[in-house]
Amino acid sequence: QLQLVESGGGLVQSGGSLRLSCAASGSIREINYMSWYRQAPGKQRELVATVTSGARTNYADSVKGRCTISSDNAKKTVYLQMNSLKPKDTAVYYCNANVARVGIIGNYNYWGQGTQVTVSS
Repeated sequence: QLQLVESGGGLVQSGGSLRLSCAASGSIREINYMSWYRQAPGKQRELVATVTSGARTNYADSVKGRCTISSDNAKKTVYLQMNSLKPKDTAVYYCNANVARVGIIGNYNYWGQGTQVTVSS
């Protein structure tokens, strides 16, 4: 069993900040990379940011300069610091992890349950 548990979502005014966290637990041998996705009402889920086990990062153009993804490998936790939030950032934010499991060949993707971020104007 592997779980991703997100926290840190909420309601914030435009221009405000939020920090999302996602902790992975279970029989994990190695985390290859972790990502944050978001899905706004009526829209497809989109990639926000990714961080690899080697701390390389990648961001969607829409959040570059406003968001920072980081990870604590020892805690198996990924963070998303979001600043200068805009109403268009309103969405459910999902954590995703690509991991190698103990005793299982291959790498697998897992999703968290999502956390709501609402930015009011």
